[in-house]
Amino acid sequence: MLHRVSIAGLTMDPASNTPIIILKSEEDGQSIPIWIGLLEATSIASSMQNIKLDRPMTHDLFKNFTSMLDIDVSKVEVCDLKDNTFYARIYFISKEKNFSMDARPSDAIAIALRFNAPIYIDDEVIAKSKHGDLKAEAVDKSEEGKKWAEYLEQLSSEDFGKYKI
Repeated sequence: MLHRVSIAGLTMDPASNTPIIILKSEEDGQSIPIWIGLLEATSIASSMQNIKLDRPMTHDLFKNFTSMLDIDVSKVEVCDLKDNTFYARIYFISKEKNFSMDARPSDAIAIALRFNAPIYIDDEVIAKSKHGDLKAEAVDKSEEGKKWAEYLEQLSSEDFGKYKI
């Protein structure tokens, strides 16, 4: 079953200095953190804040190209989680046919924002993310690093929703 989600916020993982996007289920409020790249986080944030740049970013270029071909995005789905890696699909519609493509969740979300397309997450992905498939290893072995690791381990999914863009 698919759950419609919204973007609850973007934050930074203090241990790895990596951006995290927080998806929140619209029906039950569950939060799912996904670690993403800095460029994708920038693209998502600029779209969410309606920042218009002089030159198109990659996701803007993609939207311009598909719009010229009269192709639209109907939805984006975070569909799987394997070995700490999330997978997504982008669903396209055109006059000729409907099709979908594999994508990284960060790219799929950046594109969904540009097309005003809904974002969904499969309930199996939610279950996998809650049952410890997302084991992270602390890179910083110092005392300070251990303190951060302990702090992060004690955070609940509800804590992530507190941090907004």
